Amino acid sequence: MATKQTKKTSSTTAAAQLPRVGFVSLGCPKNLVDSEVMMGILASNGAVITPHAGEADIIVVNTCSFIDTAKQESVDTILEMVRHKTEGRAKKLIVTGCLVERYRNEIQKSIPEIDAVLGTGELPEILRAAGIAPAPSASPFNILGGAHPHASASQQLKSGIEHAAPADHAPHAGRAEGKAREKAGRFARDQWQGAEAALPDYLYDENTPRLLATAKHSAYLKIAEGCDHPCAFCIIPQLRGKFRSRTIESVVAEARHLAAQGVREINLIGQDTTCFGEDLGIDDGLAKLLEALAQIDEDFWVRFLYAYPNKITPRLLEVLAQYPRLCRYIDVPLQHASTAVLKRMKRGGSAEIFLKLIRKIRQSVPGIALRTSFIVGFPGETEEDFQQLCDFVEQAQFDWMGVFSYSDEEGSPAYLLDAKVPPREIERRRRKLMQLQKRISRKLRKQWVGREIEVMLEGPSEETELLWEARTRLHAPEIDGKVFINDFGDLADPTPGQFHRAVVEEAHDYDLVARLV
Repeated sequence: MATKQTKKTSSTTAAAQLPRVGFVSLGCPKNLVDSEVMMGILASNGAVITPHAGEADIIVVNTCSFIDTAKQESVDTILEMVRHKTEGRAKKLIVTGCLVERYRNEIQKSIPEIDAVLGTGELPEILRAAGIAPAPSASPFNILGGAHPHASASQQLKSGIEHAAPADHAPHAGRAEGKAREKAGRFARDQWQGAEAALPDYLYDENTPRLLATAKHSAYLKIAEGCDHPCAFCIIPQLRGKFRSRTIESVVAEARHLAAQGVREINLIGQDTTCFGEDLGIDDGLAKLLEALAQIDEDFWVRFLYAYPNKITPRLLEVLAQYPRLCRYIDVPLQHASTAVLKRMKRGGSAEIFLKLIRKIRQSVPGIALRTSFIVGFPGETEEDFQQLCDFVEQAQFDWMGVFSYSDEEGSPAYLLDAKVPPREIERRRRKLMQLQKRISRKLRKQWVGREIEVMLEGPSEETELLWEARTRLHAPEIDGKVFINDFGDLADPTPGQFHRAVVEEAHDYDLVARLV
């Protein structure tokens, strides 16, 4: 994640009297947007956001709690920030996010240096937690960029600026599936000691202040929050609440503002973007949203992430194929290919169904890039199940793929299942599947050699200043490969966010090397 530059003040004396707040944001892009909103609310009400922990009067750690490794990283980061309070200038430590939603009382009891905790639905409460009074008047909506594009994601402090505003208050009828699953206990948190009974229901809108913690030419835009799906391995519905969408007008207004400020890539995110609008009674809501975004009079890419397989409609594919602005890219986490495992996961589907879907996608949207992710080692997964998954991956030939080791999360339905797979065997399966995908990726990347492509420049490479990093429409930020530029031709002053044509000269396992033309 990128470190942002703080907004300079003309009065050194006034600035010295304002609280300086530092942020550490962990976990997924959805969590990052929450951090950007909280930073905006604080800064628009008098706080000065600093990228340096040692300079902060108040430190905020926005945590992740999706799997064990994420929880451990969150705890380690909190303890690291505690030292800035016990040994440095920090006077207050605030912990927010998913870890709070899951372990609210336990966190403060175990780490008494924490002064306040806020769950995933309490973002506007950051002012109260920080002890900052709301500003007497509202300022115009603004989103500021200016991030350094190569700062460490998990340990750099973030900065931001803007004004607090109410959330999107469109009447949410709710999804029928969500209502049925609520009655079945999908969102129950009564076994979570200290958890609040009420589920989170906050959802920011186009008037909510926000400062980008990404590079200024690329941004995430959250179009929905929460999840109604019954997946047995996941506790996100309990952490984030029921699925709820923003309005199309709200998303378009924010996208228009981002594009006007120089953002050249907007990545739409939500736990399941393909359910967008269903709670508002909108059919094919994501397709309609993409059509609306394609009409904005600016030059930028639009990509959506995290599609649910049975929600990829013919209309959605038609829209993707119709508008050049829309990235021909679909990230559809399938989780597995064995029918038996998918049934235990409460996902549904099969290798045959998924292969049919993949063929349909590729026929409807020529040149599309497909990304997926799988979980290996789910309780009851046999060697035969795993082999079915390997065979499926070989047939599907995904452009990009991630593999997660199953994590036994207390509170998830899978936690109560027997036939747990030993950790060593889970790791063996993960490595084997990733090795298979590496061979596929190497073969697919070689097909790019000699091809002319459009790239968006990112900035100097972390490995060497002799190379610049770039991406195409088929590369999502952070999770896919990169394009390394080794020859700028006649371009004397490359700038991050610029679009250029390039010719691919080399291909590696996941990355490409190209020269500008």
